[in-house]
Amino acid sequence: MHTALAFGAPEYTLTRTQWVSATIEEVFSFFENPHNLSKITPSNLGFHILAIHPDTVQEGTQILYRLKWHGIPYRWQTLIEEWVSEEKFVDVQQRGPYIQWHHTHTFTPCEGGVLVEDCVRYRLPFGKLGTLVHKLVVHKELNAIFDYRMNCIAEHFTNGTVYSNPPHGQKYTANTLITSPNTR
Repeated sequence: MHTALAFGAPEYTLTRTQWVSATIEEVFSFFENPHNLSKITPSNLGFHILAIHPDTVQEGTQILYRLKWHGIPYRWQTLIEEWVSEEKFVDVQQRGPYIQWHHTHTFTPCEGGVLVEDCVRYRLPFGKLGTLVHKLVVHKELNAIFDYRMNCIAEHFTNGTVYSNPPHGQKYTANTLITSPNTR
């Protein structure tokens, strides 16, 4: 979506941190496979990969998806803008429902596992109307999507237990996921 449609809409940030019991190689291998995205995306979104070019995920890879939002189908195209094997990658929306979608995935080995961190900076179109839609719908739905994602990752790596820190630390309990608009 063209940035001119932002009409002054604020930028929001969604963050998540999750510890998983695996090696950095196992964790990064799971996340670098775009087909695993369907395993950690709620089924009601009708997620389906339409194309990946080139076939291997690396800096410059473009991925085209089909999703549904409240039954309305749309396409979303992302570009892997940055790629550091076993450390991080960044995907950005090239075409889709947001004015901006910049998702940084970071992987940090620590205390018997890996901290998996997501930081998404995003903006909706249509200025004040977009801000209202964010407050009433998008904020809650993105939280639900990332809750689902964390639970699926926990099922895959930690027998279903979601940790924000290694197990001897504090277990994930709070939703401090989407902050208020970023101030610059």
